[in-house]
Amino acid sequence: MNKYEDIIDLPHHVSKKRPPMSMADRAAQFSPFAALTGYDETIKENDRYLDEKIDISEEEKEILDRKINMITNIPNKRPSLTITYFKKDDKKSGGRYITKSCAIKKIDMIDRVISFIDDTKIALDDVIDIEDVSFDDL
Repeated sequence: MNKYEDIIDLPHHVSKKRPPMSMADRAAQFSPFAALTGYDETIKENDRYLDEKIDISEEEKEILDRKINMITNIPNKRPSLTITYFKKDDKKSGGRYITKSCAIKKIDMIDRVISFIDDTKIALDDVIDIEDVSFDDL
């Protein structure tokens, strides 16, 4: 004798007071419970790889200074350069290296900042390379 033989052929109950639940709502009842909110985002953030800032040599610093002096001595021109610089990460230690090509608006030697025509500002201490055709002989 089957365990459910007495109820197996009975009709399915349908409530007269409540509308039937949608399939999406029914499925949500069985979805996993997220006890730790933000846990997945924390794991993703910890897995994000960042670079450490490179300390360039005195010789490389001297070459960069000469390139910057050449740029500042160009009268009434906004040269377009390709600059590689370190951008510090806002959330954890380290950062990443970015290469940007754009025309320069101004170089402020007092605050040691390069301003581009798109209003991006980069600290001269974060720059590790400046490229331009006129620098080939440096």
